[in-house]
Amino acid sequence: MSAKKERVIPSEYIPEVGSHVETIDGQDYLITNDAMYTFYQRTKGEFSPFFLSMRDDKKLLGCKCSKCGLVRVPPFLTHCPDCNFAPTEMIEVEQVGVMNSTPPITYFATSLFQHMAPYGRGRVIFNGADTAMSVILYTTTGILVPGIITKGTEVKLIFKDNRIGEMTDVFCVPTTELTQEQVNKKGLQESEIDWESPVEPELPEVSDKDVADYNAALKEIKSIIEEMNANERARKDIAGWKRDILIKTMGGRFAISIDDGNIELEERELTSPDFVMVCENPRTLLDGLAYRGAITDSVINKKLWISKNMEFNTIFKLDRMARSVARSKKI
Repeated sequence: MSAKKERVIPSEYIPEVGSHVETIDGQDYLITNDAMYTFYQRTKGEFSPFFLSMRDDKKLLGCKCSKCGLVRVPPFLTHCPDCNFAPTEMIEVEQVGVMNSTPPITYFATSLFQHMAPYGRGRVIFNGADTAMSVILYTTTGILVPGIITKGTEVKLIFKDNRIGEMTDVFCVPTTELTQEQVNKKGLQESEIDWESPVEPELPEVSDKDVADYNAALKEIKSIIEEMNANERARKDIAGWKRDILIKTMGGRFAISIDDGNIELEERELTSPDFVMVCENPRTLLDGLAYRGAITDSVINKKLWISKNMEFNTIFKLDRMARSVARSKKI
């Protein structure tokens, strides 16, 4: 299949030739960019049919023992160790299964997996299989938080649009987030799923006190944003990053715009934001921006909701800006 050409090491992770000076405790230290790397090729060997089937045919294969009939997915054996090494044969299994445990969620991934986070990683027993397959897990409801996918949750295997023959070519989402037609379809691709219409949390009815609290918090948030924009260290945290964010609270709505090192607060509602934040109390966001807690923790603890899972990276950048401002005050 045709796929977008990508580098083994993405260009954004390759530094330019050069050096710079960092000052620590009044002492200058010279830092130079260098590299140590090894490129290699590896074969999938006798398990190539499994990976080729996912890549080219959007099928999920397992190996079935010719004697006991046990079906292992993925097909990591060519002979069954329980039956005196009787040979196995490749068979197709269904693309719907059940979580055999509650998956942990990775929010802070290494650079290699940062573009995927947040994501769950768990084991799924697909219909027709006797063993569980480790797979990446996502949700279409916004940010992946604890409780969305648990032990016993039924999930559907989804195929990425661009596949190269790796385990990361597929992932799972809960079947409750799909239509019955999508659940039944073999080889459902990520582009066939609606990722843009998550259901926002409903906010309680607003009171005069809520409006007053909102106005007070907004004034403080605006002051912090202005301080961030004047802080060179904080501006570097959002260099090259552009996002328009709509924030909805009980007392009112406002926007935060990030534009390649600049950050601004606007008291207006955006018609086409990159993503939406929802929190009952605006002080939840205020405390994070003021470095009195982490905004990422508020997301994980369900105090603040965001409409797109991958925008957790933006939340992380806002936390870094708050930390940069706080550290600048200590110098």
